[in-house]
Amino acid sequence: MKTPAAFISQKPPSPLFLKFTSNCNSRLLCANRSQTIQCGQIKSFENQPQKWSIDFKSGSEPIHLIQNSTSTAATSASESASRTMKKVCLFYCPETHSLAERVAAQSDAIELRSINWRKFKDGFPNLFIPNAHGIRGQHVAFLASFSSPGKIFEQLSVIYALPKLFVSSFTLVLPFFPTGTSERMEDEGDVATAFTLARILSNIPTSRGGPTSLVTFDIHALQERFYFGDTILPCFESAIPLLLNRLQQLPDSDNISIAFPDDGAWKRFHKQLQHFPMIVCNKVRDGNQRIVRIKEGDPRGRHIVIVDDLVQSGGTLIECQKVLAAHGAAKISAYVTHGIFPNASWERFKQDTGGKPESGLTYFWISDSCPVTVKEVMSKPPFEVLSLAGSIASALQI
Repeated sequence: MKTPAAFISQKPPSPLFLKFTSNCNSRLLCANRSQTIQCGQIKSFENQPQKWSIDFKSGSEPIHLIQNSTSTAATSASESASRTMKKVCLFYCPETHSLAERVAAQSDAIELRSINWRKFKDGFPNLFIPNAHGIRGQHVAFLASFSSPGKIFEQLSVIYALPKLFVSSFTLVLPFFPTGTSERMEDEGDVATAFTLARILSNIPTSRGGPTSLVTFDIHALQERFYFGDTILPCFESAIPLLLNRLQQLPDSDNISIAFPDDGAWKRFHKQLQHFPMIVCNKVRDGNQRIVRIKEGDPRGRHIVIVDDLVQSGGTLIECQKVLAAHGAAKISAYVTHGIFPNASWERFKQDTGGKPESGLTYFWISDSCPVTVKEVMSKPPFEVLSLAGSIASALQI
C-alpha cells in the first residue's frame, strides 16, 4: 500500500477522507473515537486544518490520526484573538486626518470613516455623515482636535450626532484637552473654561451601549478630571511610555537623568520615570520673568531630559535649560506631550550640534497631539515627533 498524499488547509474541519490504491478495511482513530471505513470510500485529505499527522502501521493494524496540540493551541489563540478584537469605525476632523491614518494602520479592526466638512455662506458649519445607516450597531469613535475655539463648535456638532445613530458604543478621542492650561483661579470673577468644556462633553448623548468614553492624554491640571460628570467615562492616558521607548534607543541611555521644571511636573511624572536619576527645579515668577533654580539633583556630566506635560511660549523650558547647562550638564534634551507653541514659539529652540547645551537642545520630543504644530516642526531639528497612534489604537479596544 502506498503512502497517501495529504492536502492541508486552514478551513474548519470537514469529514476526513484518505486516498488509497488498494481495497481493504482500515480503522480510523480520532479524538478517542474509532470507526471502520472502507478504503474505497476514502478519497483525500482535503479541507483539513493543519493539526493532523498520519501514523501508518503495517499489515492489518489501524491508521492513526495524531492531533498536533501545539498547532491547535496556536490556531485557537489566533482565532480567539481575532474574534475578541473590537471592530471600530473611526471618524476624524480635517486636522486629525493624518493621525487617524496612522491609528488605522495599527490594526485591521479599525476602519476609517470620513465626514463632509462644509460651510454655509454665512460661515456656519454644513456637515454631513455619509452612509449614516451603515454604522448602526457598530462601535464608533471620533478623533478630535480642539486646537482653537473656532474649531470646537463644528466638531461638537458631529460629536453630539454620532451617538444618536444607533451605534453600539461611542468613544471620543481628544489627545489634548486644551482649556485650563493658562488659567489661574485666584480672584473672584475668574472663569474656569476647563470646567465649561468638561460639562459640555459630559452631556454628549448616550449611545445604545451607554455613556461616551473620553480618551485624553496627560491632562494639564490633575483636578480637571473631577470636572466631568457621571454621564461620561474619562480615560486618562499618558504618552510617557513613548518617551521611555525612545530613551532606550539612545546610545547614551545609561547616562540619562530626568529634570522637572517644577514640583507640578515631578508630581505628575516621577513614578513613571523613577528608575532614572532625577533633578527637580524650582520656578519662581516675577512678573513676566521666570527664575528657575535647581532644588535637588546633580546634572554634571549627564544627558539631561527636561520633562513636562506641555509647552506654550517655552520661556520656562529655556530658563531650565540655562540653569542645567550652568551646573555642568553634558547634553540637554526636552520632552512635552503637547507642543502648543502659539505664534511659532517653537522657533526659539535650536539644535545643539557642537556641545553647547546652554544654547541648543540635542532633541526636543513632542507627541502628535497637536496636529498644527506637527506640520510646522516636522523634519526640523531638534524636534522629533513620537506618535500616539499605537496608544490610541489600544485605547479603542478598552
